[in-house]
Amino acid sequence: MRTLALAALQTAPVAHDPEASWERFADQVRAVRDTFPHVQLVVVPELLLAAEAPLLRSRAEWMREAAVPVPGPLTDRLAALARETGLWLVPGSVYEQTDDGHVHNTALAVSPEGEIAARYRKVFPWQPYERTRPGGEFVVFDLPGIGRAGLAICYDGSFPETARQLAWLGAEVIIQPTLTTTRDREMELVCARANAWTNQVYVVNVNAADPAGVGQSVIVDPEGTVRQQAGTGEEVLVDVLDLDTVTRVRTYGSAGINRPWAQLARYGDRIELPMYGGTFRPVPERD
Repeated sequence: MRTLALAALQTAPVAHDPEASWERFADQVRAVRDTFPHVQLVVVPELLLAAEAPLLRSRAEWMREAAVPVPGPLTDRLAALARETGLWLVPGSVYEQTDDGHVHNTALAVSPEGEIAARYRKVFPWQPYERTRPGGEFVVFDLPGIGRAGLAICYDGSFPETARQLAWLGAEVIIQPTLTTTRDREMELVCARANAWTNQVYVVNVNAADPAGVGQSVIVDPEGTVRQQAGTGEEVLVDVLDLDTVTRVRTYGSAGINRPWAQLARYGDRIELPMYGGTFRPVPERD
């Protein structure tokens, strides 16, 4: 059995105070380690360490004020915390300042050895409200001995291309830090279930708590069933995901019936996809 024990922290930053937000985050990660010693990975909401403010308190210039280089001092702190706790960390996302002067909304995965295992720049910023520069590729990373995870950020989930590409790259769980402050959260929950079911993957969508966001974080299984859903306040969702369930569901079907991923793999290369300038290519072999 390949299991991934994770804790999704539905929490909030200290608005416009990155240092206080870091202290809060580090204390919460240590508390998870002490309270739930079986947990292997901790994920928190989008832009938590950037100390982004609630929607109507945000400032346009804050994006650049809070932007940091990757790698840099912040990732050094994350690496030290990962080594200290022995945990995988997906610390939401940060405003990443690049050498060419652009700012990306970037999710990171840091290994227990303190290595940056993945860096994903949000492909679909929430435009016109979000002013970060879009990334250009989707990213997965391996958890040795467990499986493969993909990264997505918030509004990415509204585009079916995101989950499909991550699943095609071998992701068995999609980790999706989110910062939703508006009443369209219900539609995001629909997307989380649809993305999980149509690609037969787990989806872990962790939103910010009130007052930074509207909460309702979810963990969805590969058949589209909600395993856990939070309320609006601060909560921790602790779960153990059996990644062999992805193999079972893809082999025998959701509810023992539907096999959409296998059908795509079998016939996808015959389908003309003019929108993408080609066809659905066979899934690459895993190492």
